Amino acid sequence: MIIGVPKEIKTNENRIALAPAGCEVLVDAGHTVHVEKGAGAGSGFADEDYVCAGGTILDTADEVWAKAEMIMKVKEPIAVEWPRMRAGQVIYTYFHFAASEELTRAVINSKAVAVAYETVQLPTGELPLLTPMSEVAGRMAVQEGAKYLEKVYGGRGVLLGGVPGVAPADVIIVGGGVVGINAAKMAAGMGANVTILDLSLERLRYLDDVLPSNVTTLYSNRYNILGAIQRADLVVGAVLIAGAKAPRLIRRDDLKLMKPGAVIVDVAVDQGGCVETIKPTTHENPIYFVDGVLHYAVANMPGGVPRTSTLALTNATLPYGLRLAKLGWKAACQQDGALRLGLNVVEGKVVYPGVAEAFGLPLVDVATVL
Repeated sequence: MIIGVPKEIKTNENRIALAPAGCEVLVDAGHTVHVEKGAGAGSGFADEDYVCAGGTILDTADEVWAKAEMIMKVKEPIAVEWPRMRAGQVIYTYFHFAASEELTRAVINSKAVAVAYETVQLPTGELPLLTPMSEVAGRMAVQEGAKYLEKVYGGRGVLLGGVPGVAPADVIIVGGGVVGINAAKMAAGMGANVTILDLSLERLRYLDDVLPSNVTTLYSNRYNILGAIQRADLVVGAVLIAGAKAPRLIRRDDLKLMKPGAVIVDVAVDQGGCVETIKPTTHENPIYFVDGVLHYAVANMPGGVPRTSTLALTNATLPYGLRLAKLGWKAACQQDGALRLGLNVVEGKVVYPGVAEAFGLPLVDVATVL
């Protein structure tokens, strides 16, 4: 198969979908890999690294898209890329369709085959291609939250871990999945008082077992969320419903209960956010204020640490990419139930329930396209 890896052009997105080591594996398996010139520079990978791995460097994105049977990306195609998509072409990337009807309709109209990293799902419920970036984002959420609590940015002027004789900050994490547990590890490690909320008692029992003693687990309901955010210095939104919009758990009026200068980092912004007042921001302009509460909502947080993120992403996506390249999307998805759940839009048809529900679109049974 001919695989294309274009440069990411979303604002301040420095990741690349394939590290040179992944390129070498694909080439050794008999595939052709075209990489856009300079695509790896933001992650610290030179064009020569891809050439040494057996890849071919093409000068423009148009060339890469035109030649490729499968495109490997990191972020969803943005508007200038939509005309490059074509019927039958496999696009393998993070899509987060439920957050954008415009993107969804563009992919439907292109008749491309959209395989979304974020909905590939194992029988255990694990999302193996979302996990590495969720790990990065969860850890970054606390790192960024700690920074923006500084007074110079408009935060409360609170040190996350406190000092002897001065209480540490209160960190509230809404959601106990991969993002939540990684945020909790970081915040607890920095010495904060951490509360993590989740709906699953089984998950809360697990978190209580594995997290340190400065982490309190709390059942997630409206009463407990309101009580938690009133004492919060930092709130991390870590809610995920695979392939669907995140529920709005913190409302506009709730911000009045929070301390002035408190910080919200909503990692769920990719799926619309779990805070009513959240809107996507960029690494260039990451924050804004609503009712005196600082909001951080960068939609591609792992892009801020592209070297780590690219290596972690390639580790996870490459095995599935190899299957798609070797067998073609149809046979690969027939044989692999986890990969089949990654199919979101296929040649003009929506086949993933969360996407259809988000925009009231007709849902086609995935079996009919396979």
